[in-house]
Amino acid sequence: MLLPDWKIRKEILIKPFSEESLQPAGYDLRVGKEAYIQGKFIDVEKEGKVIIPPKEYALILTLERIKLPDDIMGDMKIRSSLAREGVLGSFAWVDPGWDGNLTLMLYNASEKEVILRYKERFVQIAFLRLEAPAKNPYRGNYQGSRRIVLSKRS
Repeated sequence: MLLPDWKIRKEILIKPFSEESLQPAGYDLRVGKEAYIQGKFIDVEKEGKVIIPPKEYALILTLERIKLPDDIMGDMKIRSSLAREGVLGSFAWVDPGWDGNLTLMLYNASEKEVILRYKERFVQIAFLRLEAPAKNPYRGNYQGSRRIVLSKRS
């Protein structure tokens, strides 16, 4: 079952929390301090924005740290305004027990640059309650992330 706004506020740790980002059945995550494009890390906080060139992908760090209880998971979707500009997102589930900032992949499928501003809302996360707490909540390689984390596949 999806959590409504008042349960998100009560049951999910989101730091920093923004009332503007709270939606009826989700929360809009914002562009964080760091991005990774074309093999380079970008200080988005310092630059004020990140530019995703046409036909390129970017890893974007969320401003928010999310901490999920063992009986709640997250499902993310790109905001429709960005999808209408040709931006695609590839996101994994946010597993029960997750704690950290998220590194999210966006792909600019358009012929134009896409500019994302620091703290701009770009992805919505919805929270779903499991019928019981997970026996093995997430404690993996990316737990506790506070910066962009590149793939740890071997």
